[in-house]
Amino acid sequence: MPDLLLELRSEEIPARMQRRAAEDLRKLVTDALVERGFLYEGAKAFATPRRLALHVAGLPARGQDVREERKGPRVGAPDGAVQGFLKSAGLASLDQATIVTDPKKGEFYVAVIERPGRSTLDVLAEILPAIIKSFPWPKSMRWGKASAQPGALRWVRPLQSIVATFGPETETPDLVPFAVDGIVAGTTTYGHRFLAPEAIEVRRFDDYVPALERAKVVLDADRRKDIILHDARDLAFARGLELVEDDGLLEEVAGLVEWPVVLMGSFDAAFLDIPAEAIRATIRANQKCFVLREPGAECLAPAFVLVSNLIASDGGLAITAGNERVVRARLSDAKFFWETDKAIKLQDRLPKLDSIVFHEKLGTQGERVQRIAALARELAPLVGADPDLAERAARLAKADLVTEMVGEFPELQGLMGRKYATLEGEHPSVAAAIEEHYKPVGPSDRVPTDPVSVAVALADKLDTLVGFWAIDEKPTGSKDPYALRRAALGVIRLILDEEARLRLMPIIVGRMALVQAVTKVDGHDAEVAETSPGLQSDKVKQDVRKGVSSDLLAFFADRLKVYLRDQGARHDLIDAVFALPGQDDLLMVVRRVEALGKFLETDDGRNLLAGYKRAANILRIEEKKDGRSYEAAPDASLAARGEPEERALSDALASARQAASTAVEREDFAGAMQALSSLRAPVDAFFEKVTVNAEDPALRENRLALLNALRAATREVADFSRIEG
Repeated sequence: MPDLLLELRSEEIPARMQRRAAEDLRKLVTDALVERGFLYEGAKAFATPRRLALHVAGLPARGQDVREERKGPRVGAPDGAVQGFLKSAGLASLDQATIVTDPKKGEFYVAVIERPGRSTLDVLAEILPAIIKSFPWPKSMRWGKASAQPGALRWVRPLQSIVATFGPETETPDLVPFAVDGIVAGTTTYGHRFLAPEAIEVRRFDDYVPALERAKVVLDADRRKDIILHDARDLAFARGLELVEDDGLLEEVAGLVEWPVVLMGSFDAAFLDIPAEAIRATIRANQKCFVLREPGAECLAPAFVLVSNLIASDGGLAITAGNERVVRARLSDAKFFWETDKAIKLQDRLPKLDSIVFHEKLGTQGERVQRIAALARELAPLVGADPDLAERAARLAKADLVTEMVGEFPELQGLMGRKYATLEGEHPSVAAAIEEHYKPVGPSDRVPTDPVSVAVALADKLDTLVGFWAIDEKPTGSKDPYALRRAALGVIRLILDEEARLRLMPIIVGRMALVQAVTKVDGHDAEVAETSPGLQSDKVKQDVRKGVSSDLLAFFADRLKVYLRDQGARHDLIDAVFALPGQDDLLMVVRRVEALGKFLETDDGRNLLAGYKRAANILRIEEKKDGRSYEAAPDASLAARGEPEERALSDALASARQAASTAVEREDFAGAMQALSSLRAPVDAFFEKVTVNAEDPALRENRLALLNALRAATREVADFSRIEG
């Protein structure tokens, strides 16, 4: 079957945009084809620093013929309805329609519309220009004389040529006939701009890839990455060294070259006095180079690996020397930053934080540090940390933000603070917390284990969440500019991994009051002293109750659902537990969910859930019909007058609810489920033998009260109405 080859060659495509652009191109073209009824066997897109390419395999030469029957108005319908039908069906007169008789609806018109399948080549010529003109680059530009015209083409960098061919492997493919802003699709492309700048004629994908390779262009980014990685490993091994691998840098460098050539440079060993992380950041950020280390050791070697886009006539000596000069200059700067920073203690840097705005509505970094330190001290006993050490670590945690090294390399924040704190003789737990309080960053990042680090990390993230909730800067849809989802997930992972017992609501409410003391409420300053909770205004208290208790805790519940769903838990069970009042101890929520999940996997659990659903349905119907609820406790004496199964359920409910409640108080959720399991048999027997809507009004009311008691008993462990199934 025929294939499509499409290449869009431009002056440059930034490395950070290449993967997304290739995927966008594949999706836009294939979606447009499928939407028009053109299915395909496979599609793959590629990107280099100068081109996007797409190969769509197994397309039909033509689309399928379409036959459609369109029902029209009744025979004798008003002329307006008839004319509308003729127009929509593309008919000149009713003579072209068919009359169909329906036994119930009578006679009506039907139009049979037949459309021959369109040529795939014509369809491609239609959809490709529109896709190119509306391509979703994050940033784009216009150029040349045409840029002044309305609707001029925008591209990431000037678009230079288009290759577009379509046809079977066994024949010469056709050129897809279209043009975009004067750039006519053809069969001519170009290889490496320096190593093979001559024009290349291409017709099909199977010829295109090797032709580019001969012209010193490796089309597949993953293959370029593989070349770089293996050549770098081999070069390091040949010098008796080991490559410090960096997936992010490897992805970036592969997007900077079309023909990767790996070289090695060196620097003065005296620079190894600088922390290894700073050396790596300097060489990585400024030169996009990889660092090396001694085999089996953590210490770096005075060498680096660079990736060139050229095969140099001198073997790369000049390129290496140029990179060495720049690396030497950058490391000299880093050494100066390191020596300058060591001369000023972290404690002495704290006043500078008062002049740095964290957020215009949330005050300075200095004010934030005060809040975090107070909260870290409060949380410390709950996570087994020393309060003095937790407070000290929190006060110093942001001090490295005003160091020279972090100012130059923001990615080193925390890490440099730990090194400076260690040099200054701070307690090891304090030094560790300065680095680790940012963790975990993302779902795969390590969770700190030192209790002081845990206390400060929780304080930092909770202050962030409460602060942005207080000023109504919550995540919306896919937008989360302050990484609040990540912060909430970090709190969840810290609590669960460390099995920390925290009641979130009192902590959040207390933080909210402090944050709102320095923000504006309804346009007026909340005149609330941080040290005088008694002066809190009614408006602040109301905001705390309405905003935090429902919204922020619900946000934690949503994040917990996402986290537990990835662990295999059911979201409806989390909803069922969170629906109970006071569920702000996340560790206990998870343990309750785990116990509930295991219970519902048993026959007793499944049958009790079915019995609950039946009871709830009956209650809903009868309460709606009667215009009242049946919340009163069932009368044991009335139950004794009824059927034996009624008496048995009454007795079982009383004992099971008490046992479940006692077990929950002991945080024995498995025991609570076991207590509820005793209800399975009496519930089954009740529904089998007892008629709820008895003729005796008193018995009917008491039986409905029994069903309500069943509903209440299950709420000792969860809201069963939220459970699916």
